[in-house]
This record gives sequence, C-alpha cells and structure tokens, in this order.
Amino acid sequence: MKILVGMSGGVDSSVVATMLQKQGHEVIGATMSIWDKNTVFRGDIHADSCFSPHEEQDIAVAEALCRELGIEYHVLDCSARYKQMVLENFKHEYKSGRTPNPCVMCNSYIKFKALPDEARAQGITFDKFATGHYAQILYNAENKRYEIKRAADYSKDQSYFIYRLTQEQLAQVLMPLGSFTKKHVRELATEYGLEVSEKPDSQDFYSGDINDILQNEPEIGNFVTRDGRVLGQHKGIWNYTIGQRRGMGIAAERPLYVLGFNKEKNEVIVGFEEECECSGLIAEELCWSAIDGIDAPIECEAKIRSSQQPCAVRVTPLSDARIEVKFFTKQKAIAPGQSVVLYRDDIVLGGGIIKESV
Repeated sequence: MKILVGMSGGVDSSVVATMLQKQGHEVIGATMSIWDKNTVFRGDIHADSCFSPHEEQDIAVAEALCRELGIEYHVLDCSARYKQMVLENFKHEYKSGRTPNPCVMCNSYIKFKALPDEARAQGITFDKFATGHYAQILYNAENKRYEIKRAADYSKDQSYFIYRLTQEQLAQVLMPLGSFTKKHVRELATEYGLEVSEKPDSQDFYSGDINDILQNEPEIGNFVTRDGRVLGQHKGIWNYTIGQRRGMGIAAERPLYVLGFNKEKNEVIVGFEEECECSGLIAEELCWSAIDGIDAPIECEAKIRSSQQPCAVRVTPLSDARIEVKFFTKQKAIAPGQSVVLYRDDIVLGGGIIKESV
C-alpha cells in the first residue's frame, strides 16, 4: 500500500513512518508548513508548540529521517488555509468572549483536509494517509460507518481532538499508534534507532502571548460579581478564560474564578469556586460520527475538555440542530467555544461546540 505519513518531527510520526516501511508499505513523508512569517511575537516561543517560528527545526528532523529511510519527503505549504480556518477563528472567538480550541479546528480543516488535499494537488498519489495520533479508527460493518475509538493509552488519547473528522476523512486515515502506549512507542523508537526517541511531546498550540495572534489594542473594562459589584479593572476580556483563577490582581477573602463575560459591557464576571459549577450545556455546530444523529434523548458519556475522563450525561435533541447535555455530576468551568464530545463504550458518537452553560 502507498501511504502518505503526516510527519511533525516528533517521536510518534517518526515511529509511524518507520513502522509502516518495515511492514512493507511504500511510505511518503509530508510535513505541513503553517507558520505565518508576518506574525509579530514577543519573548521566547518554545519549539515544542505546534504554531511556532521554529517549525524549520521539525522539518529538518523529519527530512533527515526520510532520507535515512530512503523515502520521498515533501513540505506542503498550508499556511494560508491555517490562517483562514484556524487563526481567524481563534481571533473571532476570543474577541467574542468565547474560548476556542484551535487543535480541533486544525485537525478537521488542516491536518486531515488541507495537507492531503495539497499533496494530491502537487501530484502525490497515495492510498491512505497516516498520522501519529493516539486514537483508533474502526469500521462498523453493521451500520456501515467508520468509528473513532479512544486510544488504548487513555493518558494520551486524542479522540477528543478529532471528533469532527468526516466519514470521508476517516475512510482514508490510518492511526497505527492507537493500540499502543506511549511507553511502547518510545521503546520502538529506541529499537529503530531514532534520535527523537526521547524528544518531548508538543505541549500546546502556541506557547507565546496570545495577544501576538489577536493583535488587539487594550480595552479597559471591569471585573464584576454576578450581582454587579465592581472589583477591579481588566485590559480586555480575551485575556481570560472561564475557570481561570490567576492573573486578575483582585484582593478577596477567597480565590476568585472567571465565571463568564458580558461582551456588550466589556465585563469579566468573577466569583468563588462553587459558582463555577454547572449542571448542563447547550451545544451547536454538531458533528456526528458513529451515529447519524439523535431524535430522542439518550444516555451516554461526555468530555468537555481533552484531559478529563468521560462522565455520565443525558443528551436531548433541540431545535435548530442543537443538543442539551445534562451532567449527572456538576461540572466546573464549562466554556463556550470549547467542544463537548459524546462517547459510548469508548466510541465517539459525535460532538459539538459549546454555546452556553445551563
């Protein structure tokens, strides 16, 4: 089989490329270039973030491995699409008082769309597209749908980030590491003699100041309690996320948390920890995966952030292609703009973008 491997210069994608070649496949390496050279940034941006001016270092590592393996290697310029689909969404959401998840958008529109599309546009032919993601792709012959299953290594599971992949995208994807632990992958890297065997994982989308991307002028507003008491001033609601506890500079009897925003009044609403808890949410921009959708309430599990374990919920369909998700146990810091992902037996049923907590 002829397989295009998305390579980041890290241990996971390097192991995938080496493993697939050892299995007898014809492997082609490809790295997407997404850094906008016009980005103005301050301070030190670490090379272990996805959006970084240091991406040429990762490209050099991936290119060297492909040369060692004796396989083709291509750098595909996806920067324009990345700016349009990921960065512009990031800016719009933060300015609207919402907290976006750029990794979800990047996987849906760039890694699994723009990258393979650009490869084909350049005349690169391949049967499958493989990545180093920790998730499992299955085919359910009964309902004739591809399914995303949580990785065997729950601590590295990335199913949350790829829930928006379409059936067409899933049909062409391979994720060979989904059944492996990270420890096993590093052992394989050592066995294969890969220099990146101990390279740290990428930690975040961007490690610099997000104002480098937003490029907003300060907008002075108030920190207020839910009953309207003014506690201090801020320089822009985009500097805060729901559940944030630090960086407000407000003296109080107990630690204060960000509860929400009033964009019209340019206010950041704050309160104590117990005020962060909510029993449910409304989600929109739905994307169904293992099922076509729901027309009646169902019980399943859900995650509102990638790092948490799925928790029990009841999901009810609403009008205008929305759902209400009710948690059996109250959740803290439900942030509009983030994703809620629904699971059953570790299989992704679907998910959506959080509109509001209820």
